[in-house]
Amino acid sequence: MTAQAPANQSDWSNRIALAQEILPLITRLHNEHNVVTSVFGRLLVNVTDIDIIKSHRYARLVTDRELPLSSTLPILQELVEMNLGTASIDLGRLATGFEAEGGRNLREYLERELADVLNQHIEKDPVDIVLYGFGRIGRLLARILISREATYGGVRLRAVVLRKKSSDDIEKRASLLRRDSIHGAFDGTITVDEENEIIWANGTAIQVIYASDPSDIDYTSYGINDAIVVDNTGVWRDRDGLSRHLESKGVSKVLLTAPGKGDVKNIVYGINHGDIAPEDRVLSAASCTTNGITPVLKVIDDRYGIVHGHVETVHSFTNDQNLTDNFHKGPRRGRSAGLNMVLTETGAAKAVAKALPELAGKLTGNAIRVPTPDVSMAVLNLNLDKETTRDEVNEYLHKVALHSNLRQQIDYIKSPDVVSSDFVGSTHAGIVDGLATIAEGKNLVLYVWYDNEFGYSNQVIRIVEDIAGARPQVYPTRMEPAELA
Repeated sequence: MTAQAPANQSDWSNRIALAQEILPLITRLHNEHNVVTSVFGRLLVNVTDIDIIKSHRYARLVTDRELPLSSTLPILQELVEMNLGTASIDLGRLATGFEAEGGRNLREYLERELADVLNQHIEKDPVDIVLYGFGRIGRLLARILISREATYGGVRLRAVVLRKKSSDDIEKRASLLRRDSIHGAFDGTITVDEENEIIWANGTAIQVIYASDPSDIDYTSYGINDAIVVDNTGVWRDRDGLSRHLESKGVSKVLLTAPGKGDVKNIVYGINHGDIAPEDRVLSAASCTTNGITPVLKVIDDRYGIVHGHVETVHSFTNDQNLTDNFHKGPRRGRSAGLNMVLTETGAAKAVAKALPELAGKLTGNAIRVPTPDVSMAVLNLNLDKETTRDEVNEYLHKVALHSNLRQQIDYIKSPDVVSSDFVGSTHAGIVDGLATIAEGKNLVLYVWYDNEFGYSNQVIRIVEDIAGARPQVYPTRMEPAELA
């Protein structure tokens, strides 16, 4: 595909004018209908006129040409006059779909495509969320929850549970939420009410509860009821341990942000979240690596069949390792995380089978911890049932990333200069590096990047919203990966 010539000043001014017409329509849809818009998956939330232009230019990666703002403006003008329920509406897909049908009656087309959400505006109280633990993942979950509450309103962060470590504990916790060495500053304002032990973040009151055991807490005394507790401490990983949360008044369900043991269901959103039953009260969101590789493994297995594979994870260091050489109960992890590559084990390869039983016994795995603070890579060395080529498998994965219902889980990039820091802040579970793909007959090697902090945290929130019945439906609906084969 050849690059398009840069817009001249007159064209640029016209784009700015159209974008400024679009901005208030986006705001009206959100404020009046709780509808969030996007362009081929790029959310139009808290955007500027320049952001809108950039999102329309992004469309060239999907349709081989930029999406004219003049195509989406009339769609938005119609949408604000329709009685829509809560939804996420993709303007890019609506625009290209309408054009493909001949572009005759826009209102009729929109009413057909959005029939499921038309006249379905239902007021529903947000579901209470409690974070048990406030470490690396906990604070990112808080950031995402605060943003999602402002965007959709389906879930709301009510409290975090901690062990008090100092007299100024709450100030330090607020400071760690306010600024982050990897993910940058919090997008908004944070203040502290020390007397009532509340952290205020963009108008959200986060009650800080100090406790050493889940069963000691009465959440109802804080006005918290039927809450989903997200345990990000990893202290308890089996059903008996996690069920201690259910002894607390005001708790309905528990989600663990680590691989669950025993009969605890390990959920990778997009793959087996349909296995969540209404009666399930204890669940796991598996691990960051399991989330990073399982969606890619599924689509490859569905199309080509996986006979056997080895997963080698190149993983950023974590708090579990030592900063300098010191005692550690685990092998090698006592050596300095900032100075060494540390060979260790990973259960992610085996854990894939909990989400994809068809791959049970087919995968092995190891991990190398490296001196970077965030973003990891999984190297998938696979033996397939069917032969393929590099171009064929890359084209397939690119289509899956753009058009399938796994678009939020799988991303695809083909750039000669990307490195790990380029993927900090990715919301995807994993990103396939197309230029690194190796395929020869039935042997396939894929390189998958993943933000083991932020990408994983987004997967956790998707499960939380699903459990809460607050996951916004995306319209128009998307295809199954098998349909793209």
